[in-house]
Amino acid sequence: MNNYGFVRIAAATPSLKVADCDYNINEILKLVADAEKNKVSAIVFPELSITGYTCGDLFLQHTLLKGAKQSLLRIQDATKGYSAVIVVGMPLAVSDKLYNVAVVICGGKILGVVPKTFLPNYNEFYEKRWFSSSGELKDEVVYLCGNCVPIGINLIFETQDFKFSVEICEDLWTPIPPSSIASLNGAEIVFNLSASNETTGKHIYRKSLIAQQSARCIAGYVYAAAGSGESTTDVVFSGSSMIAENGALLAGAERFSFDSQMVVADVDVERLRSDRYRNKSFSLSEYKLINELEYQNIRIGREISVGEFSLNRYVSPTPFVPSGDSTLNDRCDEIFSIQMGGLAKRLLHTNSRKAVIGISGGLDSTLALLVLVKTFDKLDIPRGNIYGITMPGFGTTGRTYNNAVKLMQSLGVTIKEISINEAVIRHFKDIEHDINTRDITYENSQARERTQILMDYANKVNGLVIGTGDLSELALGWCTYNGDHMSMYAVNTGIPKTLVRTLVAWVANTHMDKASREVLDDVLDTPVSPELLPADTNGNIVQKTEDAIGPYILHDFFLYYILRFGFTPAKIYFLAKHSFGEEYTKEEILKWLKVFFRRFFSQQFKRSCLPDGPKVGSVNLSPRGDWRMPSDASVSLWMKELDALE
Repeated sequence: MNNYGFVRIAAATPSLKVADCDYNINEILKLVADAEKNKVSAIVFPELSITGYTCGDLFLQHTLLKGAKQSLLRIQDATKGYSAVIVVGMPLAVSDKLYNVAVVICGGKILGVVPKTFLPNYNEFYEKRWFSSSGELKDEVVYLCGNCVPIGINLIFETQDFKFSVEICEDLWTPIPPSSIASLNGAEIVFNLSASNETTGKHIYRKSLIAQQSARCIAGYVYAAAGSGESTTDVVFSGSSMIAENGALLAGAERFSFDSQMVVADVDVERLRSDRYRNKSFSLSEYKLINELEYQNIRIGREISVGEFSLNRYVSPTPFVPSGDSTLNDRCDEIFSIQMGGLAKRLLHTNSRKAVIGISGGLDSTLALLVLVKTFDKLDIPRGNIYGITMPGFGTTGRTYNNAVKLMQSLGVTIKEISINEAVIRHFKDIEHDINTRDITYENSQARERTQILMDYANKVNGLVIGTGDLSELALGWCTYNGDHMSMYAVNTGIPKTLVRTLVAWVANTHMDKASREVLDDVLDTPVSPELLPADTNGNIVQKTEDAIGPYILHDFFLYYILRFGFTPAKIYFLAKHSFGEEYTKEEILKWLKVFFRRFFSQQFKRSCLPDGPKVGSVNLSPRGDWRMPSDASVSLWMKELDALE
């Protein structure tokens, strides 16, 4: 080797438009040209980079599949004079099955195709709807763009300076990744084409996983991640590309960038070979022996008596809220960035430079406004293009009204005040409803009037209505169907109430001046209320949400263990008693747990037609992703178990 054993490698995250193969190829070719100028030996792009990963059922459209092939031909023709190896992702039909594949190209020639083996089929990802695993592949060659090339997961590519293999996203997250076996068969660098979305804390785990795999394989590991161009209908992609060598991270991309990125590092292949010479456990023969073994189970029949069980571990009462000052700051920054990233993509896709949001002076609308303001700042759109509308009604108090106005003034957005009183009174006359009957009609008419104002004003200014409702409200159905339930993009739908409060406090302490911080502090101190019933004689809020449906800190606890782990009501009750024993009686916990399950089942119809919004944590209620539940499912089994606990 004339480069002292070093090989220059690049991982790229191109700007992308979902299902626009022509645009995507232009961006890919720009990065390939840059890589060639920088004397890069190999460059890898994200999973399904020619089409975009988030095409959904468009993958079953022949137009898209044909466009992907035509774009691959463009890469082949445009790179005939290039020396760099190029690895791109695309959907490819082989023998009447569709595969998620990586295509390896060099010097204008396709060298091989590697299909994905492990297909995620959980939460927001269900690739098995469209793609087949490499385990179903019978062919050993495929005819592609005029070339008859090998296809399979057993391909090791050999250049003058190094050997490499390819795996795709989920392959890395398995007990024995394909790259482990490929490394034992000679691969010195592993390329991973990925489309792993962002959730709270996932980046830290992913970075650790990549470093560890490079160490286990004594290899270079090059990870190209999908970026902000992917759809943010339900999830957000950050473009967290990185390069590792034998346990050490050499380079990483800026996350949540809206521009094309390429990270470059020089991998010391000679050093990797030296370490492999010395490591005698780096041998394929032992693994062949292990694979041939037939394991047997040995039953230990003696039952261990523990008596009445008491839990000997800490269970956080706020599982959605990060703990520890340093962790809290990093996680809040990450969550806020995910919210901003999702909203920014939607604004860019719709060419919207204006937004409309209802500001009540409460926690949810406050957080949504803060996200909106910071997103406009990042996109260099004037804050004056944000129309904050306060819509006082029968239950609006001076405290929330003043906080709403002061907050909008301090943030520099355009303020609009539109009272709903006259419109709602007229509506009551139209539907023959007595204004003195303060029932569900009285309340929901106000919520729907506010939503009508927001939607129509957005049409007037050619902007988007930004939703403010949070994950906890969606779980309980504490929203008005086609009222505050609806928007054009909902930035808080992945944020439970306990986390909303934490985020607002974090923004107040880290991003705001004194005047804004004082307003936010008072918002945090205000009781949670929809303010749809008139205030008392002293002007105070009388309609307090938690008096009606229970403490949000309990409901968020229930929600976490139901969605994240599918625990039984009995186990959730046991954990809640352990965690909240000093704050709530067991009777109170059981009461609100019953309320939660009743509402969770009966209100699914509202969640079945949610607007788009970003997932930020390990659980979400999107009907397109994490939670697909019939709107008419029965709660009887769960209630039967709860009744038995009394």
